[in-house]
Amino acid sequence: MNTSDSERLSSGFSQMGFDLAEDPFAADVFVLNTCVVRQSAEDTATGMLGRLGKEKKNSGNQIIGVTGCMVGPEKSQLKRRFPHVDVWSGPQEFGPILELAGVRHGLDPSGCLSGLVPETPHVSSFIPVVHGCDKFCTFCIIPYRRGRETSRTSSEIVHEAEMMVARGVKEVTFLGQNVDSYGHDLRPRIDLADLMTMVHEINGLERIRFLTSHPNDMSVRILEAVRDLPKVCEMINLPFQAGDDTILANMRRGYTARQFLQKITQIKDMIPGVTLTTDLIVGFSGESDEQFERSMDVLRYVEFEKVHVSEYSYREGTFASRKMKDDIDRSVKKARKAAVGELQEEIQTRNNARMVGSRFDVLVEGRKRGRLHGRSRGDKLVYLNTTSDPISQEPRVGQTVEVEITESSPWSLEAELVEIHVKKEKVPVA
Repeated sequence: MNTSDSERLSSGFSQMGFDLAEDPFAADVFVLNTCVVRQSAEDTATGMLGRLGKEKKNSGNQIIGVTGCMVGPEKSQLKRRFPHVDVWSGPQEFGPILELAGVRHGLDPSGCLSGLVPETPHVSSFIPVVHGCDKFCTFCIIPYRRGRETSRTSSEIVHEAEMMVARGVKEVTFLGQNVDSYGHDLRPRIDLADLMTMVHEINGLERIRFLTSHPNDMSVRILEAVRDLPKVCEMINLPFQAGDDTILANMRRGYTARQFLQKITQIKDMIPGVTLTTDLIVGFSGESDEQFERSMDVLRYVEFEKVHVSEYSYREGTFASRKMKDDIDRSVKKARKAAVGELQEEIQTRNNARMVGSRFDVLVEGRKRGRLHGRSRGDKLVYLNTTSDPISQEPRVGQTVEVEITESSPWSLEAELVEIHVKKEKVPVA
């Protein structure tokens, strides 16, 4: 979400006539987009702000703006702590930053504040569809910083997707803190399945993804859309966060481990070959060794393709910070995180090895260390071994190619090029 916000804010600056600076400390305007999901992220942001304060004393003219989840509704304490910051803007509040930069540099921001779409988007890009969160999990600060759920209109999203495709985008990922709740606040009421159906009709768009889901809002209609719409990738990220019912209740997740696994079974039954990824927190307040092992049991049973694991981080202002003790030693949290990593490496090694010899399509996204890479519909990172023969055609970024997997590792796949697909779009009849 922060990546998407930064791209849109950058588009606004570009429309006003600003260019990106090579040296951030020599820039006329410096904007820090912050994440505070974990304490370490907020510590990094405050450290950068301290350094910026020292730099500003020497230059004196730089505008410093801060946005993202560090900026809540109440800004007075932040203003006292960091007096050198010129403007504080909450998530998606681009106006105050652009307006101040315009005033200081004699530029007119009017016309640059609505419909901000990345000017040079990546071939695979993000589209925020719903902001905020209504779940209020006890460990999470996001609802207090990003506010309650607010859906964008479908017409606005479709128009944005059309503009991005016209600028070279082949794959869009719908974003939301709880993306499955999209549309519940709109009238007439629609849902994520309806939105995917609308965007599916855009010529030139090849793939649709969505992040992040909540088990209680993963409806049958959404699963049917993933199954039935050819452009929607068969991949679902479904965080379970803990495998023990007491811990889940203390987190206020709203489901039991059994109910989560029933949802996983439903997904696998409805979408053959689906790729499943998840999020897990270790070391939550009061988590015993036995309770942690129940989380490991879920990982062994489901065999997710990817697990985003984090140590529980105390966040001031959450329910857990007021009512629960952060009583698991840091060394225990680290050991549990390492155990999850070791188990997941085994699972991914085994799953990826099974793919050697198989063929599937990959969307070419770019180069790393001189090698072309892309992702499968199931979000597998694939490196292409292309020929050095100058006569042979090499795929371009943005093309979809058929590959055959030749080698595997826990984290990526190696492949030989089989065929470059040439997409044919529907042509309207006069």
